Amino acid sequence: MGLGLQWDVIAAYALGLILLYVIGWLLLVPLKMLLKFIYNGMIGGVMLWVLNLVGGFFGIAVTINPITALVTGIFGIPGVILILLLQYLL
Repeated sequence: MGLGLQWDVIAAYALGLILLYVIGWLLLVPLKMLLKFIYNGMIGGVMLWVLNLVGGFFGIAVTINPITALVTGIFGIPGVILILLLQYLL
């Protein structure tokens, strides 16, 4: 006299929980990546703002837009140098 639980029902519940976990993980990873890009873009924007603030005394100015902010945020100081080189070469 058992509990009357069938193994196929237990397996279906286990498979459903595993599938729910995998779907949740797949939705969470891109969100973390998006938040990291937003954070890096904000840091890059602040770096470019400081560059424009200090560079105004030397005649150096960089346009702050999402692309330049993201490049600066991802690459840091080399990104700022890259943006400056691209601006003066093109």
